Amino acid sequence: MDKQSFEEALEKLEGIVKELESGELPLEQAVKKYEEGTKLAKHCHNLLENAEKALTKKMEDSGEVDFETPDEDDGE
Repeated sequence: MDKQSFEEALEKLEGIVKELESGELPLEQAVKKYEEGTKLAKHCHNLLENAEKALTKKMEDSGEVDFETPDEDDGE
């Protein structure tokens, strides 16, 4: 899974969510899909986090300011 691109992992995760939402999977299979989805979600999160760090570093290296997250803004 570590070699999957963000887009590939997200597409697979979306498919798993649809399968789980359908309610047609047997319990054992649903639990396995849920576990797989959790791993994919974590993988996507890590990829996004690494991309943000890389972009932030490039911006800092070029003298630009860091990204603001919704928690950091002043509500404007």
